[in-house]
Amino acid sequence: MTTAREHELPAVAAPRVGVPWTLVALAVLLGAVLVGLVVGPVPISAGDIARSALSRLPFLDVSSPLDAAQSAIVWELRFPRVVLGGLVGGMLALAGASYQGVFRNPLADPYLLGVAAGAGLGATLVIVNGTSGDGADLLLPLASFAGGVAAVVAAYLIGRSVGGGRTTATLILAGVTVAAFFTAVQTFVQQRRTDTLNEVYTWLLGGLTTAGWRDVVTILPYVVVSATVLLLHRRTLDVMAVGDEEARSLGIDVTRVRLLIVAAATLGTAAAVAVSGLIAFVGIVVPHLVRLVVSSSYRVIMPLSLIVGAAFLVLADVIARTILSPAELPIGVVTAFIGAPFFALVLRTTRSGA
Repeated sequence: MTTAREHELPAVAAPRVGVPWTLVALAVLLGAVLVGLVVGPVPISAGDIARSALSRLPFLDVSSPLDAAQSAIVWELRFPRVVLGGLVGGMLALAGASYQGVFRNPLADPYLLGVAAGAGLGATLVIVNGTSGDGADLLLPLASFAGGVAAVVAAYLIGRSVGGGRTTATLILAGVTVAAFFTAVQTFVQQRRTDTLNEVYTWLLGGLTTAGWRDVVTILPYVVVSATVLLLHRRTLDVMAVGDEEARSLGIDVTRVRLLIVAAATLGTAAAVAVSGLIAFVGIVVPHLVRLVVSSSYRVIMPLSLIVGAAFLVLADVIARTILSPAELPIGVVTAFIGAPFFALVLRTTRSGA
């Protein structure tokens, strides 16, 4: 008996990720990491950072040129922020590519099913209730994560309750409904505590200001699990791109696969939002950039989106923390400046091709 996997390759002719493009993407990411480590109010050269990194490796007799203060700045302040930015950016870009593939909608983004609204409500409840200190550091990401997941679960249940849970259109409309309700509740809560508006909006605009190794450890398991599941289904997304009926004829359980991909993308997005706030447009800009420059196959788009998304957000964070130095611009403002015109271009291209 022939299996669906045997049908999968001839169904869609998709190129593998070419080594040159992978090396280019990795080089861009390495350059972004280096910029993130070098740029800051305290000047530290790339050579000194490289020697300091080598001195931390076992079995290498290399002395670090950095003093204790410089070492703390690089490895306890800048490096965890760069790593966190890479994890968040890569996850948002990969989730965006996954949503665009599973819903066959080039304008879909990681916040499509109400993740942003749910996470915003969860964070707002923590902020307006006056939690401070270590309590806020622990509760804020937990509450935003729980809110994001709750919103998507509610959207899925509403979609099923109206008898259209199997269709992408119904699921998207349910997500819009849930997002509107959660946003209304959040606005109501904010208006009752106007003294916390500034803090709430600062979180909503996104940022990596308080990034530390604890945040990296918090998000890492979710990103690893979500990214692994999504990357393992990149070939399936290419098959589903030709339509649900065609995919079913090849033996793919479209409903189950769609639910699994949406769940994995949502889990990763909620984890990213929990530690960074709401950072828009990454999930739209990066997958489309890869699609325009390299290939339209999800076997190519998804792994490259993960790498390029990480580099994109690391560089956006560098701009956010230097353009108004010593003040810091919310990173969501930077990504919006870049993403909004790009979104308009994608919208115009999509409408022209319709």
